[in-house]
Amino acid sequence: MRVLPLILFWSLLLYSCKEVTFTEPQPKGIASLKEVPMKLRGTYQTVDETTGQFSDTLIIESWGYHFKDKNEKDWLTRGTISDTLVIKFYQNYYFINLKTQGQWVLRLIQQEPSGAIRFLSIDLRDEKKRKEILKKLKHKISFTEVHTKEDDIFYQINPTPAQLMMLIKEGYFTGDKLQKIK
Repeated sequence: MRVLPLILFWSLLLYSCKEVTFTEPQPKGIASLKEVPMKLRGTYQTVDETTGQFSDTLIIESWGYHFKDKNEKDWLTRGTISDTLVIKFYQNYYFINLKTQGQWVLRLIQQEPSGAIRFLSIDLRDEKKRKEILKKLKHKISFTEVHTKEDDIFYQINPTPAQLMMLIKEGYFTGDKLQKIK
C-alpha cells in the first residue's frame, strides 16, 4: 500500500492505454525550454495516504527527471529533455510533453508558492469517468479516436493555446500534489 500513491503518479506520468493526446507539443507556438528552470528543480515526494509517511522520490534536475526509492536507489526510467520529452512554460504552467507511439501525451505541473507541485493530466483510467469526460470534451473541441496495434486508444485533439487554457481552467486536468523536500 505504501507505493500506491507513487504507482498512480507514475502511471499518470507515462500514459495509460486510453489517453487524450496531441498532434504536437503543447501549447502550440510556445518555445521549448532548453533546460528545466532553477525554480522547478528539486526533490519531491508523495505522501502515503495510509501511513502519512513520505514514499519514493521524484528528482527534477536541469536535464529532466528521475526517481529514487527510500534506499536512494534509482528505479524505473529517466526523462531527459530531447525530441521525445519537450517542456514548455505558459501562463504559470509547465507543459511536459512526452512522445509515444507517434502521439504527444501531455502532463502539467503547476508550482505552488510553497514550492510543492501539482501534477495534472486528463485522467481517463476509469471507464465511467472516461465516457463522461469525452462526452463533455466533444462539445468543446473535436477529437479523433486513434487505435494502435498495441490496443491503445488515443483521443487526439489539436487545440489552440486559448482552447488548451480553457480546458485547464474548466477542470479537465486533475491530479496530485507532491511536496518539495529540498
